[in-house]
Amino acid sequence: MDIARNPEMADAAPTPHEPPVIWRKDYQAFPWLVLEISLDFELSIDATLVTSRLTVAPNAKAKASDTIRLNGDGITPLSVKVDGEVVNDWSMDGADLMLPLNQGAHEVEITTQIDPAANTQLMGLYASNGMLCTQCEAEGFRRITFFPDRPDVLSTYSVRMSGPKVQFPVLLCNGNKIAEGEGADGTHWAEWHDPWPKPSYLFALVAGDLVANSSSFTTRSGREVELNVWVREEDVPRTDHAVGSLIKSMEWDEQAFGREYDLDLFNIVAVSDFNMGAMENKGLNVFNTKFVLADPDTATDADYDAIEGVIGHEYFHNWSGNRVTCRDWFQLSLKEGFTVLRDQLFSQDMQGEAVKRIEDVRVLRAAQFPEDSGPLAHPIRPDSFREISNFYTATVYNKGAEVIRMMRTLANSGAGDDAFRKGTDLYFDRHDGEAATCEDFIKAIEDGAGLDLTQFRLWYSQAGTPKVEVSLAHDGDIATLTLKQQVPATPGQTDKLPMPIPLKVALLDRETGAHQGEQLLVLDVAEKSFDFAGFDKLPVLSINRGFTAPVTISRQMNRDDLLLLAARDDDPFARYEAMQELIVGHLVAAAQGRLSDVDRKAGEVAITTALRAILSDDSLDDAMRGELMLLPSQTYLMEQIAAADPGAIHEEREGLKALLGVQLADEFHTLYDRVAQIAFDAPGARGARKVKTQALVFMAASEPSEAAKLAAQQYDRADNMTDRQGALMVLCGLECPERTQRLIDFYNRYQGNALVVDKWFTLQALSLHPSAIEHVKALAEHPDFTLKNPNRVRSLYMAFAGNPGAFHAANGEGYRMIADLILALDPINPQTAARFVPALGRWRKIEPGRSALMRVELERIAAAPSLSRDTFEQVTRSLG
Repeated sequence: MDIARNPEMADAAPTPHEPPVIWRKDYQAFPWLVLEISLDFELSIDATLVTSRLTVAPNAKAKASDTIRLNGDGITPLSVKVDGEVVNDWSMDGADLMLPLNQGAHEVEITTQIDPAANTQLMGLYASNGMLCTQCEAEGFRRITFFPDRPDVLSTYSVRMSGPKVQFPVLLCNGNKIAEGEGADGTHWAEWHDPWPKPSYLFALVAGDLVANSSSFTTRSGREVELNVWVREEDVPRTDHAVGSLIKSMEWDEQAFGREYDLDLFNIVAVSDFNMGAMENKGLNVFNTKFVLADPDTATDADYDAIEGVIGHEYFHNWSGNRVTCRDWFQLSLKEGFTVLRDQLFSQDMQGEAVKRIEDVRVLRAAQFPEDSGPLAHPIRPDSFREISNFYTATVYNKGAEVIRMMRTLANSGAGDDAFRKGTDLYFDRHDGEAATCEDFIKAIEDGAGLDLTQFRLWYSQAGTPKVEVSLAHDGDIATLTLKQQVPATPGQTDKLPMPIPLKVALLDRETGAHQGEQLLVLDVAEKSFDFAGFDKLPVLSINRGFTAPVTISRQMNRDDLLLLAARDDDPFARYEAMQELIVGHLVAAAQGRLSDVDRKAGEVAITTALRAILSDDSLDDAMRGELMLLPSQTYLMEQIAAADPGAIHEEREGLKALLGVQLADEFHTLYDRVAQIAFDAPGARGARKVKTQALVFMAASEPSEAAKLAAQQYDRADNMTDRQGALMVLCGLECPERTQRLIDFYNRYQGNALVVDKWFTLQALSLHPSAIEHVKALAEHPDFTLKNPNRVRSLYMAFAGNPGAFHAANGEGYRMIADLILALDPINPQTAARFVPALGRWRKIEPGRSALMRVELERIAAAPSLSRDTFEQVTRSLG
C-alpha cells in the first residue's frame, strides 16, 4: 500500500502510543513502478533467507521522487544493491527503508533474513505445524522483504525457492511452475512465474509435507486446468467436498458472470494456523482448514455449506479482486462487497434461494446492524483509518454486498434481467489489470445498465442503517402507502441526506392472502406517498420482500395482520419477517415491562398460533420450516432497546421458549418422531436434521428431563455430525448426567481432530448452562487450549462473547474475562485480539449498571502500555 506509512498522508505529530490517522482524500499514486520482482527463498523454519530483485522505473502518472520508500515491518536489510552495486546511502524511516534513486530504470536488490517460527502474528511468512506459509493481506508482505506494500503497485512475480526436501517436499507459489530440480545436501528447488501483474498482498508461498486431492476442469475456451487441494496425508479423505465445490464455482462463474480461469493450475492449501477464513492469492489460495475439511462424521450441514461458499468466494476473487484489484484499502468493499454478493448468488443457486437469503439477512442483522449503530460505525468506503486490518468488517463485506445487490435490483428492474451483467462485464473490460476504485465500479454499472446512480453514491459515503417508517391508509378504493426515511447520526457524521431505497412491496387481501403482483418502489426523498387503486378495503402490506434494502422497517401492524403474513405471504423472506416481527414486538415489550397481563396473554396466544401453523404446514419444506421456527436471537433483541437489560431479555426469551414447548408439546414430538425416521442421504434430510434439533431446543426449555433422554438417544444413534452436535448443544445447556457423559465421549471420540475439538470448546462456551462462566474458565486451562491458534481462541472466547446470558453476567465477570484475554493476546496476535473489542464496545446500548462495568474494562485495556495499532484503534473508538 503503504498509505499508512506515508508522512504526506498522516495527521501531524501523533503521540508515540497513538498511530497516525490515514485519510482517503490524501491518496497519492506511488512515484515508482515496480514492473517485475524476482524473489529467491532459502527456506528454513527459523532462518529463511530472502533476496528480492525489483525492476523499478518512474511512474509518469505520479509526482516524481528521487527516493523510493520500501515498507518493512520487523525486518533488517543484510545488503542493498542498486544496478548490481552495493550501496550504503539508504536510511531507515521507522520500519521503512528509504533508498535514493535518480530518475530512470533501476534494479534494486535487497537481502533479508526472517524467522518464521517466531512469527506469532501469522502475517508474512510463518510456520504452522512444520510447514511454511504466508498471509500478506493487508500488510504482511513487508514482513518478508522491503517493498512498496500497497495495492496500487502491480508487478509480475518470478519466484525461486529451495530447502530441505525431507522437511519441505512440496514447494508451491503463485502462477505456474516452470522448473524444478534437486540441489546439494538433500535440498530441492522450484521456480514459479505468475504472468498476471498483481499487488504484493496477493503473493503466496507454501512449503511442507503435503498431499493433494487432484482433479481438473476444462474452461469454456478449452483450457485444461489442473486442480489441487493440498492437505496433510491423513486429511485427504475429507477433501472431496472442497474439490467438488471448486469445480462448481468455476462452472458457475462462467455461466453467471462470464468469467473464465486464466492459469493452467489452481491450488488450494489448508492451514490450521490462520487469522482469517481464507485468502485469494493468485492461483494459490490458502485456507483455514475449517473451510476445506469435511465428512459426515466430523462436519455439519452448515460446515458443508460454509466450505462451498468460502471456496466460491475465494475463487470468484480471481476476477473481482485479482484481475481487477483495489487502488487503496479505502476501496476494500470494491473487491469484498462485490465478491460476497457473488458468493451469495452462487450459494443461492446451489442450496436454494429462500433459505439462503434468510440466512444472509440473519448474519447481516447479527453482525453489521450493531456495527452500524455503535462507535465503530463507518461507511462501506471509509474516510479514514489507523489500522486497515480493523476494516475487514461486516460493513465492508456484508453491507457492501447488500449495496451492490440494490444496484442489481435497480438495474434489472429497469432495463431487463441482464442489465447488471452488462454493467459488470463493462467493469471487467475497462479495468482488467488495473487497481480500481468504488467509483470506477459504480460508473461501469451506470454506463452498462443505463442507470443514473448519482444519488445512490450516498450509500458508499454515509454510515448507519436507514430507518423507514411505514403507514398504510385507505379511502374509497385507494390504498395510500406513506414512507419516511431517516439515516441516523453516526460518529463523525451527524447530518445525513436521504438515500435511494428500493423496496419490493405487495398488498395482500386480508381474507385470502392473495395479491395483484409485486412492485418495486424507490424511496429517494425524506417522505413519499404511493397510491394503489382497486381496493375496496384496507389491504395488508408486505414490504421489503426478499430484503431488497438493508434497512429497518418501523410500522404499526396488528397481530392479526402479522399472523396473515406469517401464514400466507408467498414471499419466503416476508413470511419469515412477519414471524420475527410478531415475536420481537412481544419480547421487547415484555422485557421493558410494558405488557399488561391481557396483552401478554394475547401475544403468547398469537405466537403459539403462528408457530402451530408452521409446524403443521405440509406445503413447507423442512429447511424453510427450520428458519421459521427460530426465535430472534437475544443479541438482536437487545439491539431493539436503547438501554437493554440483558438479564430481563434472557428471562423473557427463555420463558417464551418454555411456554411454546408446553403449548405445542404434541406438535414438537410429532415433528421430531417424523424427521427422526429420515435417512441421512434421503431427499429433504438436511431440512429434517435442522427441525429435529429445533424441536429438541423447545422441548429442553419445557421438559428438560425428557429432552435430555431424547438428546442422549439422538447423540448415541447419530450417523452424522449435524445430529450429534445438535444433541450435544441441547445437553450442554442442561444440568443432567447425560451432559457430562456425552461431553466426555465427544472429546475422546474426536481428540485428534482439531476442528472437532474446536466444536467441543464452542458448544460449552455458548451453552445456556448457569455455570457457563466457570466452564469457560476451566476450559481455558485445558491442555488443548492455546492462545497461539486463532481457531482455538475463537472457539472458546468468541463463542463466550457471543453468549449473552454468560457474557453479560450482572457482576461484570464476563467483561473482565474478555478484557483479560485481549491484554494477553495482543502481544501474540494483535489482529485476532482486536476482534474481541467490539463485544465490549456495545456498552452504550446496555443498561447503566452493566454499561459502567464494560466501560471500566475498555479503559483498563486502553491504559495498557504498548498496545498494538489494531487494538488501540478499536478501544479508543469504542470509548469515543
